[in-house]
Amino acid sequence: MRKALLHLKKADPVMAGLIERTGRYAIEYLEPDFEALAKAIVYQQLSGKVAEIIFNRLAGASGDGRLTPEGALRLSLARLRALGLSRQKIAYLRDLAERTLSGQIDFAALRRLPDRLVYQRLTALKGIGPWTVQMFLIFALRRANVLPSADLGIRAAVKKAYGFAETPSPAQVEELAQAWHPYCTVASWYLWRSLETKAGM
Repeated sequence: MRKALLHLKKADPVMAGLIERTGRYAIEYLEPDFEALAKAIVYQQLSGKVAEIIFNRLAGASGDGRLTPEGALRLSLARLRALGLSRQKIAYLRDLAERTLSGQIDFAALRRLPDRLVYQRLTALKGIGPWTVQMFLIFALRRANVLPSADLGIRAAVKKAYGFAETPSPAQVEELAQAWHPYCTVASWYLWRSLETKAGM
């Protein structure tokens, strides 16, 4: 991690300031399994605080102590709706649970794949797009060079830290991030933290 921080500080003075103000890199990782990917689905298009509440309700209601595919499938549509999930997300979670139990998704195998193949396999699933895969790559697979450039938190943090008049586009974030490679994950974490919110999921 020392190497990553030295690189970011040297490459980008603004990022250097964020790192100095925030302090040590303290990302919280998840196990790379069904629960982590299901959590990323729940967090889609929601604020972190709202998503956390809904996910904690879901994990608690599943009856297994943590969210498992069996626990997710035990819950009725009405119960899932009452927990705060949209019909779309319920469909996504159930599809993921069924595919996990049938063996169509091999989470152990994902650990060994390069990022591009993880994208390829997971975006083939219902309701899983680039952002969801990026969250899984960062928080579950612990990949070092992931840039969720379309994430609203990242874009808001870039606007604030770099003095953009308007919220930057994903393309503008990607251009700015050229200096952060190969440690875009670390830079992203510091950007989330700069908004004084819990970083990521």
